[in-house]
Amino acid sequence: MRKITINILLLIVTLSCTCIYAQQEKGITGFENWLNNWTQFKANKVVYGEPTQILSGNIIKDTKLYKKDVYLLLGDVFVKDSTTLVIEPGTVIIGDFKTKGSLTISNGSTLIANGKNTDPIIFTSSRSVKKPGDWGGLFILGDAPINKNGGTAVLNFGLNPTDSRSISYGGDNPNSNSGILRYVRIEYAGKRTKDYGYFNALTLAGVGKDTTLDNLMISYCEGNSFSILGGNVTLDKLVSYRSSSNDYQINYGAQCTITNSLAVKSPYVSKAGASRCLNILNHDPDTTPDLSKTQTVVEAENLTLINISNDLENDIKIGLVNEAIFIGDAVTFKIDKSVISGFNPAVILGKKIEINNESLEKLVFTRNYFNSCNGNIFVKDRRSNDDLENWYGSRAFNNVYSKGTDTETFIDAKNVDSPDYRLRINRIIATNNE
Repeated sequence: MRKITINILLLIVTLSCTCIYAQQEKGITGFENWLNNWTQFKANKVVYGEPTQILSGNIIKDTKLYKKDVYLLLGDVFVKDSTTLVIEPGTVIIGDFKTKGSLTISNGSTLIANGKNTDPIIFTSSRSVKKPGDWGGLFILGDAPINKNGGTAVLNFGLNPTDSRSISYGGDNPNSNSGILRYVRIEYAGKRTKDYGYFNALTLAGVGKDTTLDNLMISYCEGNSFSILGGNVTLDKLVSYRSSSNDYQINYGAQCTITNSLAVKSPYVSKAGASRCLNILNHDPDTTPDLSKTQTVVEAENLTLINISNDLENDIKIGLVNEAIFIGDAVTFKIDKSVISGFNPAVILGKKIEINNESLEKLVFTRNYFNSCNGNIFVKDRRSNDDLENWYGSRAFNNVYSKGTDTETFIDAKNVDSPDYRLRINRIIATNNE
């Protein structure tokens, strides 16, 4: 009897270990689909109710927003003067279409938007038929370092503050704490301005590493979904869904760690020529970098970057599909255990990057899964990229390549209500390029 009991216990332990490791290590990962409950992939089908409260002008005393009310952002709203804005889980904030509402958490103030998996906080459009660019977006400003001249900068989005301090960011505090943003959805943001282009859905400018940023979904944005301007941030479980511009725009010496995050592109809504999952820069393209200042560093792990096409080959042929990742000069970029599926090509390096040992030590691609891409890692405007293909295709980097369909590659990418973009277990069967 004792022997049988021991054998049963061993079997249970073996099965438990099998379950523990029965998840795909590449791309977004988790024993359960962490997109469940709090995300919304059919945002236009949800009715949030009419506003019961209005937010406008300056918020200069500590304020709490409650789930029982629906709030309307009327014009440009600023939380300033070291004020804390607390948003209760389940609260809905609507950006006004006519005044292109926006919310700015000024440098020194704090946002506590700590939603729940079953009760996320929602920022969305005021219109009954919602469209990308219906309202402005959310700006969070801190005093973490940026590499612009003088160490500080002012947002250029046509905002109308009562003083410039409300839109200034940057400083010398990498540990800056702007609060908590967790289980939050931002829908249909990215208004277009005549002089300043498109708003971003969420701008993190000079935000420091003591700020909590996880479980955030941005969908149907006309501008960039996430824009990180300098600062020092750790990002986990982010989702950018069907953005018209870049999903993750990173610049100005940002020190950024991003893990277990997702970008879903559609070639039918993306802007031609400049719509990437990751657009990583160190400085504005028309300027010369000051190499004495902090340079942009991005460390990415377990990302899934996917382009959803009805006919991928034809969409690439007619120019609807761009690269997934663009990397500018003076950038350090490392990506590990990630999935890049359905792009043209997977990665483009800026033409100012010299392909030598020094550059390649700063651009590291390891244990990634390149699927159905029209080329993998290229230098912009360069005729031949065989050296890069051979370099990153060697066994030392352990990257793999395949040509699977979305249905073959992902657990349930076609599910319009509750998609699952995790890789199918044991679907990676391609071998490394020699």
